[in-house]
This record gives sequence, structure tokens and C-alpha cells, in this order.
Amino acid sequence: MLKVALVQQSNSPDNQINRMKLSASTEQCAAEGAQLVVLQELHDSLYFCQTEDPSNFDLAMSIPGESTDFYGKLAKRCGIVLVCSLFEKRAAGLYHNTAVVFDTDGTVAGTYRKMHIPDDPNYYEKFYFTPGDLGFKPVETSLGKLGILVCWDQWYPEAARLMALAGAQLLIYPTAIGWTSNDGEPERKRQLDAWMTIQRSHAIANGIPVLSVNRTGTEPDDSSNSQGIEFWGHSFAAGPQGELLAVAPQREDSCLLVDLDLDHSENVRRWWPFLRDRRIDAYHDLNKRYLD
Repeated sequence: MLKVALVQQSNSPDNQINRMKLSASTEQCAAEGAQLVVLQELHDSLYFCQTEDPSNFDLAMSIPGESTDFYGKLAKRCGIVLVCSLFEKRAAGLYHNTAVVFDTDGTVAGTYRKMHIPDDPNYYEKFYFTPGDLGFKPVETSLGKLGILVCWDQWYPEAARLMALAGAQLLIYPTAIGWTSNDGEPERKRQLDAWMTIQRSHAIANGIPVLSVNRTGTEPDDSSNSQGIEFWGHSFAAGPQGELLAVAPQREDSCLLVDLDLDHSENVRRWWPFLRDRRIDAYHDLNKRYLD
């Protein structure tokens, strides 16, 4: 069994307060036996991508740097594998949305740069982030191979499949997603259901667990073009048949602890050998944008 923890929280404009909350929650999870702790997308700050503001680039940090020092020490102090999501300054004018994985000794086990970058109302990420260039490669840790993907990546079965084909033992999605004031109740339900369904389908199609960690709370739109985003929480863990193992509340900070039976993935893949039956000889058109 692998005990994992998903830390869902609301954020404030004070990055240090956000970090202290994350640190306290991580320590609580470790005290309760968590071996792997996953934090939400861009967890140090408010979700700044609601507006296109050049001053927000000041939030970015070099990797390695002060942020990785902080979270590396936290991972070592707790003796856990820790998955973080940081705004990376790679060079002047070159920034990434980057997941960093720390092993139990506090060292960086690996990184993943978000590959799929959205550009929608309230989610103007193309203004800030260069698409990732590290590919879909699992991060090797003392607990096994972790397939780290980030938020918008979660809608793409190709990304999940490539991580699985590279040996990922579970898929992990730090996330920041919610509703805007224009979304009525039926639309809210459709969006939330679709979000959970697509990720559960990745678990089923690849025979491995999925961990998805979202934000909660309402964050303002500084441009005043909207009333901001109400993040819908509902962080969850699903098993290799898509079964829901645990789901966090919508509007509450939450430390969700879950036991994952990785041996079950082996059994599921024997019962449902999807990887065996893939017609790799017939998939060449997948590298095309569209079949005209």
C-alpha cells in the first residue's frame, strides 16, 4: 500500500501565508502516515492568469532557487515525496508552469513543464507560459515512477497514454480550475462531471491510479472584466478502474489521505490488457492536427 495525500486549499494575496498553510498541511499529512503529498497548481500565489499583466512575471522563481530550497527542506523534514507546482523563470522573457518533485531526502527527483497551455477567458496562460519541452517522462522517485501532468494536460488522452507507456505507475494532476459568474448551475454540473470523467477515463485506459488536486475558494479578477473564478475543489483519487477512492469537498480546505493498492494495477492490466491490444501499426495519423 502507498499512502498518498492531496492538499486542497484556498489562497490569499500573501504568498508567505499560502506557503505556511501548505507547510502545516503537509506536515499534518506526514504525521498521519502520508508517503507522497501532492499540492495544487501554482500553489504559492493567487491564480494570476485571470489577467494579462506583465508585473505578474515578478512572481516567477528560478529552479533551483529559493522556492525549491523551501520545499526541498519541507520534504526532507517530513520524510516524504512532495509534488509541487511552481512558476519557473528559466530566463528573461522565458517562463514555464513547472511541476517539481522532491524525494524524501529533499533533493529534486525531477521536473515536468506543462505541455498544453490554455488561452481562455480568465485563463490567459499563453501570455505567461512557454509550452513545456521536457516531454512526457515519468519522474523516478524512491516510491516509484510518477507521471506528473498539469491541469490543462488532463483533457488529453495522448499525454496520459505516453506517461503510461513510459512506465508511470500513477498519474498526478496539480490543477487550478473552477467556474466563472457566467456559468449557471446546469453548466457548472456539466463542467465538473466532465472534469472528473475524463481523468477517471485515463485511469481506466491505462490501468493506473489518478490523483487530481484542485484549488478551492473564490479569487478575484483584477481586471474587473469578470467576477473572478470560484474554484470547484473536488480534489480526488481514482483507482485503475476509474473507481473513486476519495473526493474532497467543494468549498473547504482539505487534506485528503488515500491508500493506493499498486498491486491492484497489475491485476487490472492482466484482466484488461489494453496496452497489449493497441494497434500501433494503425495510429500514424495521430501526429496530424486534423484529418481533412
